Parts: sequence; C-alpha cells; structure tokens
Amino acid sequence: MLNKKRKNHNHKTPLPWEHPKPKSEDPKAAALVKKIMQSPTYRLAEEDPEFMASYEARGIRLEVDYLKAELAMSRFGIEHTIVVFGSARIREHKTAMAKLKEIQKRVEAEPDSKTLLSELYSAERMVEKSIYYDDARMLGRYIGKSGKGPKDCRVILMTGGGPGIMEAANRGSFDVGAKSIGLNIQLPHEQYPNPYITPELCFQFHYFAIRKLHFFLRAKALVVYPGGFGTLDELFEILTLVQTRKTAPIPVVMVGRSYWRKLIDFDFLKEEGVIAPEDLASFHIVDNAADAWEHIIAWHESHETPLFAKGESHGRE
Repeated sequence: MLNKKRKNHNHKTPLPWEHPKPKSEDPKAAALVKKIMQSPTYRLAEEDPEFMASYEARGIRLEVDYLKAELAMSRFGIEHTIVVFGSARIREHKTAMAKLKEIQKRVEAEPDSKTLLSELYSAERMVEKSIYYDDARMLGRYIGKSGKGPKDCRVILMTGGGPGIMEAANRGSFDVGAKSIGLNIQLPHEQYPNPYITPELCFQFHYFAIRKLHFFLRAKALVVYPGGFGTLDELFEILTLVQTRKTAPIPVVMVGRSYWRKLIDFDFLKEEGVIAPEDLASFHIVDNAADAWEHIIAWHESHETPLFAKGESHGRE
C-alpha cells in the first residue's frame, strides 16, 4: 500500500476519530461505518483499481506510464540513446537452421503441399536473414563499448525489448558488460522480454504512444534492420517527425541494402512528387553494423554534435 500509517510515539491520548462510534451510543453504528469503509469511494485514489482504469483517469495513466521510466533513466544518468529496431522473427543462425530442417522433413512427407512449400520458402529466407542477428549483436557491442566504457550510461542502447533483432542488439551490449534499455509493451497475449536487457532498465508500457515518446525523447540515432509492420511504423514515424520539422534531424540508418531497396522504392515516391528530393537525405542505407556506426559517428561530428568527448572510445577500437 502506498499509504502507510506512521506511528506517533508521543501520542498518548486517543483522538476522537481513532475508534468508531461505540455501540453503547448506537447499536447500528459499527455496521454503518463498515459499510461506508467498504465503499469504493472511500478508497484512496491510487488504491482504487476501478477509478484508475476509468475513462476519466486516462490522463493520469498516461502520465504515470511516462513518469516511471523517465525517473529510472534519469537516475542512471542516461542522456542519449541509440535506438535499434528490427523484426522479432529474425533468429540466430542455429535456430533458423533448426526450423528449416524441421519444415524440410515435413515437405518430404507431403511434397505437394502448397502450404508447406510456402513455409519452406519463408524458412529459407529466414536462414538468409539470420546474418542480421549477428550484425545487430555486433552493433550492440559497438554501442556498449563506446564513451568511457561499459559502465558509462550517458550514451546507451535502446530497443523494443523483444526477441529477434532487438534481442541481438541487447545481447551485444550484454556481451561487453554494458547496460541497455528495453521498452516492452503490454499486449493481450503472453510475452516475455529478451534476457539480455538490464533488469533495472527494462520497462513495460500500457500505451504505445508513451513508448514511442521514450523511443525518440533521447534518441541520437535510429538504426533499422529488416522487419515488418512494427519496424516500418517506427521508421516512418521518425521520418515524418523530421520531415515536418517537429523534431530535430538525427541519423536514420537502414541496415540491409538489398532488403530495403526491394521493400520501398523511395525514388518512386520522389518522382511521383509525394516527397521532396531533400527528404531522401533524411536517411542512409548501409550493409552492416560497422558502416551504420561509422555513419552515426560521422553524422554527429559533421553537425557539430559529437556523441563522445575527445579521447573517449567510439566502440570499435
């Protein structure tokens, strides 16, 4: 309970309100007081789940959803984040290979099944994309080793806290003994954070909007690996904020040139006149973590907003 009664050791004489009205004065008093105290309206607001879950209290819930994570990150001295997104479905190579072999055996038993053949194709593609798991893990190491070293939280990795690419990035920072952040979201189904997030920096949000706010509030770079709806949502969110000048530009880096060039024809958008030519300069596409990290460092140096002081590590030394 948030409300804890404090004992006053100097208080000797009982105060009038410390005891209910005695039965000698009114035999019904005790029952009436009990009924009053059992009413939901008598609960403290923060201890009343019906009130806290009400439509009218949504503003309060939004505030505390934001504030809990904000205070924790402030205590750790976190100033800047490198945010990494990517598919939760991309697994490390050995896991992807195990899944492929499982489907291959099922196809051998039912070679004419179109459903299984489709699953086989997807599994083969996932094996190919498993290289991005290793690459995101390497990026997490670069970030973790940067600054004054693994104990320095001024610049820190942040992910969505789930499996796949997010796990890989958190795992990279974990490999080098550095802290990292995971922002999970409460969903209707069971879910777990990946095991490599720093426990004191793993948060669960109710509102996607507040989670998004924390993704971009301290962001000094966004690195996006191949992914689906969620990844594209976050990518276009930041590109829109930069395009509309609602936020200052930051380096937005997409890793996996072949994937992104096939998925989105940005030149087509420019040719159709639905984006301006300068909008193409708001992101950069590379092939791997090393190039992504190098671009981020160079971008901030060229904009005179260096992430690290002179003599501090850039994480690749």
